[in-house]
Amino acid sequence: MSQKQLKEAFVRNLSGTSVLEVTQGLCFPAFCILCRGLWIIFSQHVCSFSNTWSTRFLMDFVVLIVPLVITLTVLSSFILLENLTVIVWGAWLLYQIYHRRTCYAKVPVQKVFANFLKISLESEYNPAITCYRVINSVFTAIAILAVDFPLFPRRFAKTELYGTGAMDFGVGGFIFGAAMVCPEVRRKSIEESRFNYLRKSLYSVWPLVFLGMGRLVIIKSIGYQEHSTEYGIHWNFFFTIIVVRLVTSLLLIIFPLNKSWIVAVSITVVYQLALDYTPLKRILLYGTDGSGTRVGFLNANREGIISTLGYVTIHMAGVQTGLYVLKGRAQVRDWIKATCWVFSVAVGFFISLHIVQVNIEAVSRRMANLAFCLWVVASSLMLLSCLLLSGIILSFAQFLIKGSLVPCSWKLIQSPTTHKNHSESLILEAEKNHPSLCLITALNRNQLFFFLLSNITTGLINLTMDTLHTGALWTLVVLSIYMFTNCLVIYVLDLQGKTIKFW
Repeated sequence: MSQKQLKEAFVRNLSGTSVLEVTQGLCFPAFCILCRGLWIIFSQHVCSFSNTWSTRFLMDFVVLIVPLVITLTVLSSFILLENLTVIVWGAWLLYQIYHRRTCYAKVPVQKVFANFLKISLESEYNPAITCYRVINSVFTAIAILAVDFPLFPRRFAKTELYGTGAMDFGVGGFIFGAAMVCPEVRRKSIEESRFNYLRKSLYSVWPLVFLGMGRLVIIKSIGYQEHSTEYGIHWNFFFTIIVVRLVTSLLLIIFPLNKSWIVAVSITVVYQLALDYTPLKRILLYGTDGSGTRVGFLNANREGIISTLGYVTIHMAGVQTGLYVLKGRAQVRDWIKATCWVFSVAVGFFISLHIVQVNIEAVSRRMANLAFCLWVVASSLMLLSCLLLSGIILSFAQFLIKGSLVPCSWKLIQSPTTHKNHSESLILEAEKNHPSLCLITALNRNQLFFFLLSNITTGLINLTMDTLHTGALWTLVVLSIYMFTNCLVIYVLDLQGKTIKFW
């Protein structure tokens, strides 16, 4: 077998891991983000915290990126222990911050918490959704290279037909995250004529057409390894996003935004019925002639084309979630209720997932079936609830230390903005004195470029070294240098105030 065939065989015929292990892995970076914020507050208060860009970058890289690299490689069997360790560290930091508090220093804890519940939170971007999108991007960037090394557990790689590999969450999670901040959600309504709106939607996907065609041409021209049962022969991730964007734009013209969940349920149920009671599943798995043919455009790309129905479902669920999470809330107590609601819905989806897997069909990324949609939405909501809870805890820590500032977090407002046009922020002066130097903000600003850069560097590494016979130590070195380089480029771009776009 050639090197290309060996690498393709290395990522085939895999069955994934448990839903619980994937969920634990998703929650881990949320707890790392919380600990990073608590550490910044603690350092600002206890010692002179260096605010240079290089120090901030190194801290963010060590606290946010390195743990995820280690989790996906050498410590992959200890995810629960890692979560418990980070939670204990965060609890210790919060305890130290509370006992060193500069606000309400001699007030009982019940009174402190009661006053905190009346505080208002505001931010230009919802920190939880921003962190969700960044976590998904970072995980994808690490996984697309790490999967080609033996150190990366095979149970985390994409499954062949049924199963829940950690990488199976990637595309669904990306579409869910993009849906939460799509133009329809941010505008709350379609204010222009339907024709103009649809025309703008068609125009907005041309960069994706360019990227999808460019990837196809490059992959075919250099003979790069491919997993044909993922999307097909010519289809790729960008083409799926294009179709999902166009279909959902049309659906959101026809149906009200706040009924997106009904559309999502309807599509996924009808699609599952079609898989069970029509030849659709047989066509998707074995082609129109039942022998696995790849002759003709549909047969060549049957997985990518048919599975878009599942991703449309995930997008509509993300739209509904974005409408709820981005809704204006006056006080901390309202955000606590919202967090509990998101968590409760996530648990409900996990229960539904178990019922569907037992009685109907297991999770299949290849088909993007009902179970897959339930799994992606449930996992996304669980991660989002962890991030919302982390944001509230971090806000409480900021409330205790006057003048503390954590980038990519909520700002605390003493009084509701309904009474003042410009309420005085508890951290306004600190924000003026300390510019926002934050890897999360930088990655969010150039998220698409980060994804493209990661794909390019992944390709270069695969073409220049034998990843299949690389030892554990050298794998960690390569992955660390790879992520350090990609993150540093994005960080420097953010420092210069540049957003890389060609449209």
